[in-house]
Amino acid sequence: MPATWRRSGRPWLRVFLTGLGLWVATVIVTFVTGNPNLVPTLVLLGSFLVPVTFVIWAFDRGGTGELTPTLVMTTFITGGVLGVLAASVLEAYLLHPSPWLFVGVGLIEEAAKLLALMLLTRRLVDKSLRDGLILGAAVGFGFAAFESAGYAFTALFTVHGLSITQLVQTELLRGLLAPVGHGLWTSIIGGVLFASSGRGHFMITGRLILTYLGVSLLHALWDSMHTLALIVMLLVTQGESYVQTPAGWSVQPTAEQASLYPGFEWGGLALVSLIGIGWLVLLSRRAPRPHRVAWRVPMAG
Repeated sequence: MPATWRRSGRPWLRVFLTGLGLWVATVIVTFVTGNPNLVPTLVLLGSFLVPVTFVIWAFDRGGTGELTPTLVMTTFITGGVLGVLAASVLEAYLLHPSPWLFVGVGLIEEAAKLLALMLLTRRLVDKSLRDGLILGAAVGFGFAAFESAGYAFTALFTVHGLSITQLVQTELLRGLLAPVGHGLWTSIIGGVLFASSGRGHFMITGRLILTYLGVSLLHALWDSMHTLALIVMLLVTQGESYVQTPAGWSVQPTAEQASLYPGFEWGGLALVSLIGIGWLVLLSRRAPRPHRVAWRVPMAG
């Protein structure tokens, strides 16, 4: 009897649930056995789960015929590594402690991801807005995955020795925030880059420059929200209280300030996220309706 076929819906959901189950199992076994050999598995699963899921989700939205799984995964892995390496070198030599530190971080990291995207997709003939959104997200999520792996590995080491708890907490937090970070910002600038270029070579337009500056500003606001929330809290409460410590005078928050601060910080992060999501939605609505490729699996009949 001839084989029949059916559409396999939501591949991103299956990937997420499978990866989540493996990560939870790895956490449990690591805590129970204390086996340090499982730490790399824990770091990689936790850092890549959400970025990979969102890349698959973005690819499933549909694009042109040139948008293949191979190209998407190449931009995810190679673009992510190139972006992290370039940003690390530039930040080490160009940035110094100052009030503008996070502005510099935003400008450098968004430029590094943009250049990686341009390098890896330069041979594409048709550069549609939708393909730019997807490939930009791939580079951004690749950057986020490798960056999160570094943060998770660093969190493992504490003054009291190795801490699996700190590692897991770091991965949970960065996994929850990953969808509204690097992937979102680079998707926006990728869409504008492709829409401005059309066929042939990339074009650096005024709109692309303004978009780059805009996403860099969102990046800077996100990174500096801890400090911004502190400033806003002090302005709202109209005062500070100080206590003398062995190292000198330091700020001692009141009970009111301690209760208000988390709301200001998370509220600020939510506002930055909503601006980025709204920007992406408005941009994606300008893209033609995609041709969606069915994900199919064979069924015996």
